[in-house]
Amino acid sequence: MPTNAKEGIIFTTLMCSMMVFVMSAYNLLLVGKLGVATLLLGFIPGFIVAFILDVLVVGKIAMAIADKLPLNHEKMWQMILAISGMMICGMVGFMSLYGLLIEGGMPAHFWSAYFATIGRNIIVAVPLQLIIVGPISRKILSMIHARDEAKKLA
Repeated sequence: MPTNAKEGIIFTTLMCSMMVFVMSAYNLLLVGKLGVATLLLGFIPGFIVAFILDVLVVGKIAMAIADKLPLNHEKMWQMILAISGMMICGMVGFMSLYGLLIEGGMPAHFWSAYFATIGRNIIVAVPLQLIIVGPISRKILSMIHARDEAKKLA
């Protein structure tokens, strides 16, 4: 987990970029529009929205909720699962809304489309975040942290 602002930015950038890329590809595949150009064109605005939501809204709420949960806060794995779970719920909710609005505006059957989109996204976002993106991001962050610590000692 990040220990300072620099690590926080690096960690959030890693998480958001990987999640947005894979989830964008998945959603484009679902609607039959997956292509390199479409994926890359949608990636930048999607990443910007996800990054801002993560830093300003969802991340703060997820941390506050995780701090109040009856967990052993000394056990890092419990905190990681709690924060990741809250982040997944918040980001899937917001980014599903973003995707719906970008794709076609406000459909007449908005609520059913929104909840269907959340359902399709959560089934991919949970394992993607917990099994792939989260561990990769934490590993990269730990390598950066170890490098920075080694520089301090040298």
